[in-house]
Amino acid sequence: MNAIEIISLGIIVYMLAAGGIYLVLFLVAGPKINREKKLNRTEQIEEIMINKDTYPISVLVPAYNEEAGVASTVRSLLSLNYPQYEIIVVNDGSTDKTSEKLMDVFQMKRIELAARSYFKTGKLTAAYQSELHPHLYLIEKENGGKADALNAGVNFSQYPYFAAIDGDSILEKDALLKTMKPIIDSSGRVTATGGTVRIANGCKIVKGEVTEIKLPKRPLEVMQIVEYFRAFLIGRLGFSRANILLIISGAFGVFEKSRVIKVGGYNTNTVGEDMELIVRIHRSIKEEKSNQRIEYIQDPVCWTEAPSTIASLRAQRIRWQRGLAETIWIHRKMLFNPKYKGIGMFSMPYYLFIELLSAVFEVIGYGIIISGLLFSFVDTDIALVMLLVMILYGSLLSSLAVLLEEWTYHKYPDVKSIFILYVYALTEIFWYRILANFWRVQGLIYSLRKKHAWGDMERKGVFSDDTPT
Repeated sequence: MNAIEIISLGIIVYMLAAGGIYLVLFLVAGPKINREKKLNRTEQIEEIMINKDTYPISVLVPAYNEEAGVASTVRSLLSLNYPQYEIIVVNDGSTDKTSEKLMDVFQMKRIELAARSYFKTGKLTAAYQSELHPHLYLIEKENGGKADALNAGVNFSQYPYFAAIDGDSILEKDALLKTMKPIIDSSGRVTATGGTVRIANGCKIVKGEVTEIKLPKRPLEVMQIVEYFRAFLIGRLGFSRANILLIISGAFGVFEKSRVIKVGGYNTNTVGEDMELIVRIHRSIKEEKSNQRIEYIQDPVCWTEAPSTIASLRAQRIRWQRGLAETIWIHRKMLFNPKYKGIGMFSMPYYLFIELLSAVFEVIGYGIIISGLLFSFVDTDIALVMLLVMILYGSLLSSLAVLLEEWTYHKYPDVKSIFILYVYALTEIFWYRILANFWRVQGLIYSLRKKHAWGDMERKGVFSDDTPT
C-alpha cells in the first residue's frame, strides 16, 4: 500500500467519524425536537407577555450600506410582540442612503448624544429619535466594523438585555418572546440565547413581515436553505443540550448585558465577532465556575437575505472561515483543556477538526477520487469507497435535515417545496459542497491576514417595499 492509499484510508476514516458525530448530535437533539413539536407555543408566550419578570430589552441593529432592506427590518422590529423594548440602529459610516432612508420613513429628529462608555468605540457623530415611534433610535458613527457598531449600541442601550439583529434581517413577531423565555424561566441562569435563521429569498414580504413562504428560483439560494437546516436543526441544537454551544448566529442573538460588559464586549480584531464572543463568555463562565448556560432555541425564526451570486456567497464563506480560524487561534489554550470541560474537550476540538479542517480533507479527497477513477494513481476501489463516504457525509445528512424540518415546523406549506429541497440536498456533494470547500480552504489561508472589515454583499433588496409606515 503506497502513501497516497494510506492517506486515502485516513480520509475515509475521518469522514466516517465526522458523519458519526453528526448522527450522535441528531440523536441528542431528537428528543428536544419531539417535545417542542407537542408544545402549545401560543400559550407559552402569552404567559410571558403578562409576566412581571419579563425583562425589558434593547434591540441593536448594526448597519452598513443596508439602504435596500433596513426600513423593512425596522418595521418588523416595531411590530414585535414584547412588553417593553427599544430599537437602536447603529449606522456604521454607511456610504449609501441608509440613514436618509430611516429618517424619511420614520421621521427621525436629532437628540442629544448621551452614551455610556463600557467600551471604547469609533467616534459617535449624532443621535436621532423617531417622532412616530419614541422607542426607535438611530446612532451615527464613524466606520469601525460590525463589532465596533455593536459595542456602540451596547454603550447607548439602557436595558439589562440586548438582542443583536443584522440590518438585512426580519424577526417573526413572537421571536423575541420565545428567545427570552429560557432567560426568564431560569431567573437569569441562561445568559445568552440564539434563534433559528432562515433564508428569506423568494418569500413575499409586506410591511416588514414574511406573509408567504416560498422557495427562491436560483439553485444557489435554494441550496443555502438546505445548508441552514443542517446547521441549525442538527448541529446547534445538539450542542446546546449539552451546554457546549460555541456559536450564536450574528443575525439573531440575545445577551445579558452585564455578562458581555464583564468579558469586554465584541472583539473588533476578528471577522468572527459573534462566535468569538460566545467562546469568551463560555470561558468566563467556566473560570468562574458559574452555572450559567448558553442556549439555542430552535423555534424563534429570523429571516435573512442570503447571497444570490457566486461572488457574494464566496466572500461570505471566506469571511466565516476566517472568523472560525481566528476564534480558535485566540482561544487555542482551551483546546483539550479539562478545565473547560465539554467546551475544551469536545466543542473546541470539533470546530477545529470538523468545521475548520474538514474542507482541507475533502479537497484532498477530490483529488484522490479524480486521480483514482481517471488515472489509476490510486486503487479504484478505494476511490469509489471515498466517493460513497463523501456522499453519505454530505448529501444524505442534508436530506435528513430537510425531513427533520418538515417533521417539526412545516415552514414550507406545500409538498412540492419539500420535494425540491430534498432533491437539492441529495445533489449537494456534486456541486455546492465542492464550491463551499474550496472557499473554506481560501478562508483558512486568508485568516493569516490582519485586515478586518464589514463583508460586502450585493443586496437584491428582498425585504424592500415602499409601503408607508
